[in-house]
Amino acid sequence: MVESEDVQSEDKVSELIRKSAAGDRTARDRLFAHYRPRLSRMVRLRLNRLVQGRVDESDIVQEASLEAARRLDEYLADPVQPFYLWLRHIAGRKLIDVHRRQLGAQRRDAARELSLHKGPLPAADSASLAAQLLGKLSSPSQAASRAETRLKVQEVLNGMDSLDREILALRHFEQMTNAEVAETLEMSESSASSRYLRALKQLKEEFQRIPGIL
Repeated sequence: MVESEDVQSEDKVSELIRKSAAGDRTARDRLFAHYRPRLSRMVRLRLNRLVQGRVDESDIVQEASLEAARRLDEYLADPVQPFYLWLRHIAGRKLIDVHRRQLGAQRRDAARELSLHKGPLPAADSASLAAQLLGKLSSPSQAASRAETRLKVQEVLNGMDSLDREILALRHFEQMTNAEVAETLEMSESSASSRYLRALKQLKEEFQRIPGIL
């Protein structure tokens, strides 16, 4: 069922791109709307904790969408990468600009970036990852010690290889396919898949040492 839905989604996007290239403005609006939830997840995951509360993630997504709309004809004339990855890259650059403006002198230590996929992109924030993992994995009985548990989860995430942590973020929280991850991180699909499985195994083993997580 999931695979069928994925195929239908790909077909829908392909049709919207085809119509957009033909000048259909409604199709262009629908194309950007289709990816807005995915972009919002990406920004939420990578928006530095020191900036949250000062910047609305929807504003970053809106800025990225407006720039992408201005550059859409340029992309359609030479689509060198899948549309979503192109759109995500624009959003990532907007996010970096926000970090630079908001963090100022703190940027070097606080705004970590990964030099991957045609330039740097903010690394997934371990605190945001931990919060989302706890939201899915912790039981109600963990509520009293949730803050302590979150710190332990952050320690696990920070102790992982940065690329493995990034692959987990891309697959689980940005909900990318293995092919999208491979292109984003500029590696083969087989390498992306093997690193993902290894990282997932490591994460589960580490979580077994934290009471109540699994």
